[in-house]
Amino acid sequence: MSSATAVEHVRRGLGIERAGHGGTLDPIATGVLAICVGAGTKLAQFLLADNKAYEAEGVLGVQTDTLDRTGRVVDERSVDVTREALLAAVASHRGEQTQIPPMYSAIKQGGVRLYHRARAGEEVVRAPRAIRIDHLELLAFEPPRFRIAIACSKGTYIRSLVADIGNAVAAGAHLAELRRTRSGRFTIDQAVPLDRLTQATLIPPAQATDLPAVTVPQALIAQIFNGVQLPVATLGADHLERFQLLDEAGQLLAVAHPQDGRTVYDRVFPELATTGRGGS
Repeated sequence: MSSATAVEHVRRGLGIERAGHGGTLDPIATGVLAICVGAGTKLAQFLLADNKAYEAEGVLGVQTDTLDRTGRVVDERSVDVTREALLAAVASHRGEQTQIPPMYSAIKQGGVRLYHRARAGEEVVRAPRAIRIDHLELLAFEPPRFRIAIACSKGTYIRSLVADIGNAVAAGAHLAELRRTRSGRFTIDQAVPLDRLTQATLIPPAQATDLPAVTVPQALIAQIFNGVQLPVATLGADHLERFQLLDEAGQLLAVAHPQDGRTVYDRVFPELATTGRGGS
């Protein structure tokens, strides 16, 4: 199931008009997919920027063109890898680093998505991207399979990480299974299976992101909705990079960032102030 299909299930299951996800899952992946509904869809771009956590299973000795089990096998090698060697390879991939995106990815290059170029038989040079891996742990190793737990920055390709670990032990590897266990502040324990949508509780937009919250006095709310760029110092937010503005009842009014001492609004939520509806 694609992420778009999951969104459609939610939209129809809850009988709502607007829905969108906050971070694509590969079709072979399971786990946490944050889905925004109603006014909450305005928050999707901020959920995309959140850090993620995964559990993944790799298979040593077999490389594929997609870097996962859906692809065509392009190389096979014998596996003579010790646990110590695999632990060292895992340890070497922690921290800030660069990663080359896989050819089979949705990144656009020259206006064309890379997976379209890959399916046409093209191989293009991809610029390395800065990523950060905060946690990387070997959970199990039963050759040729190994399981790892990962906590990482947005934009990290777990397929590429598994392939890089395989190359580090001179065996090659591909991704066999992937489960996202956390997306931003949402964890697998909070996830609701699609067949139990009627049991889902919508999370208020003000609780959907990790953005710091700033409470706005009632007298200033109309100015925010009218686009008046209030002095950041007036809101006490001059030390923040991006923040959410809440009314005194905790309702989300806007997501904003400072610029030249003024408050610039990324998204405004007047419909929440009037209807109290929307969620993620």
